[in-house]
Amino acid sequence: MHGWIILDKPLRLGSTQAVSAVKRALRQGGYGKAKVGHGGTLDPLATGVLPVAIGEATKLAGRMLDSDKIYEFTIGFGTQTSTLDAEGEVVASSDARPTLAAIEAILPRFTGPIEQVPPAYSALKVDGERAYDLARAGEEVVLAKRAVTVLSLNSSPARGGGPARSDGGGGPAPSHEREEGPLHHSPSASGPPPRAGEELQEITLTAHVSKGTYIRSLARDIALALGTVGHVTYLRRVKAGPFDLSHAISLDKLAESAKRHDLEQILLPLRAGLDDIPALSLDPDQAGALRQGRVLAGIAEDAQSKGGLHFAMLGETPVALVEVESGEARVVRGFNL
Repeated sequence: MHGWIILDKPLRLGSTQAVSAVKRALRQGGYGKAKVGHGGTLDPLATGVLPVAIGEATKLAGRMLDSDKIYEFTIGFGTQTSTLDAEGEVVASSDARPTLAAIEAILPRFTGPIEQVPPAYSALKVDGERAYDLARAGEEVVLAKRAVTVLSLNSSPARGGGPARSDGGGGPAPSHEREEGPLHHSPSASGPPPRAGEELQEITLTAHVSKGTYIRSLARDIALALGTVGHVTYLRRVKAGPFDLSHAISLDKLAESAKRHDLEQILLPLRAGLDDIPALSLDPDQAGALRQGRVLAGIAEDAQSKGGLHFAMLGETPVALVEVESGEARVVRGFNL
């Protein structure tokens, strides 16, 4: 088993737990032990596309971490929480509410190269410690600004509901209690559009962002720029690298496939994670040279003209990810297939 299983991660499930679910499915399907890893952490309070790499595909997980992502998220206005989502305690409040026109006018300010301060409740390390561990221990966490890129940012008014958070908080719940904690809601398409000048309790946005972008920080900063405060009440990843929701399956479908012993039916090929990279066809001698880590000369002219990364294949078998330069191909990552 070498390739990708794309999960539609449910609410309340951590990325590590999702990887465990795939490992369990492999055991139940009789596939034995295999390397399994995910291609980008998705918070427990987020849902959506979580690429899970199997076998030799784990060698490409790093590329998935570096890929662009697309998120749909809702900002609930009026309260800011310690975690910048629905888990934290309320740390600031405001009676101000923006109009749709004000929101749409401010979005260009957050499009393109920007700087943002990551949330204190994040996995970034401070002096060797995870920021969220320090924050939970009551220590003040000060993280440096980081440069990220928001490729696009579009609005569509969220319907109904109002702010999801109204209970005053009480701090992030322990993991074993979170099932009963406040849930964020998905935006509903029902209801009339906002009237001109109407103040909104919430807004749903779609953001296409570079690696390292924190949606919770983006929501915080947008709310502050609008003269109010806010936090994320809904977060769904709709695309990660080349994978979108059309590729994703539920945990129930994963379990059903395991019971039928046909996980191959939902496994995407290793190459699916590299659909933006051109293929380089090899003959057996060339494949043997690359498998030995040797520099390959005399490659096809079209590969020489394009240069850059190529996916070297012997027929339908992946051999290596190679860098082509000056008519030579050097192995970046080899595959044991």
